[in-house]
Amino acid sequence: MTRRSPVSFAGADPVRDAFDRGLQKHRAQGALLQIHVGYAVSRKGLPAPISFRRWVEAALRGARRRRPAELAIRIVDADEGRALNRDYRSKDYATNVLSFPAELPPAIHLPLIGDLAICAPVVAHEASEQGKALRDHWAHLTVHGVLHLLGYDHVVEAEAEVMERLETGILARLGIADPYLPS
Repeated sequence: MTRRSPVSFAGADPVRDAFDRGLQKHRAQGALLQIHVGYAVSRKGLPAPISFRRWVEAALRGARRRRPAELAIRIVDADEGRALNRDYRSKDYATNVLSFPAELPPAIHLPLIGDLAICAPVVAHEASEQGKALRDHWAHLTVHGVLHLLGYDHVVEAEAEVMERLETGILARLGIADPYLPS
C-alpha cells in the first residue's frame, strides 16, 4: 500500500512533469482533500465515504495541516487485516487500523499522505467489548490513522501523550467522548 516507484526522477522527466501539472490542476480547482474509500467487505452497517471524509477533515484541521491532502482508506475483513499486519509489521493477527505513509521520491510533489486499512470486524468487536458507540469508534480509528500518516506516533510515552491529546481534542470537536477514558 506504500507508494514506491522504480522510476528514476533525476533530471527532466515527463512522468514527474505530468505529476506536477496534475498537482497544479488539483490546487487550481481548490481541491484540498481527496479521499478514496474502498470496501473489501459488505458496506451494510459501515460508515459511508462522507463520514470518513468528515473524520479525515477533522484530523487534518486538528493537526493544523492546511496543504492539499490525498489518501486512500480500504475497509478490510479479518483475513486481509491479518495478512497486512503480518506482511508489513510481522504481527500475525488482524488489528484495527494500519497506516501506510506515502513514500514518494523527493522530486515528486503530490499531496498524497498515504493509505489506511481499517479492519471492520476488529472495529466492531472492540467497540462492543469496550462499550463504545460503533460510529464513534470508527471515527476514532480514522482520526488515529490519519495522525499516523502525518507522522504522529505513540511508541515513546511523550509522543503518545501528544498524539492522545490531539486525538481527544479532535474527537471532542466532533462530539465524541474521550476514547481513552475507562467505559
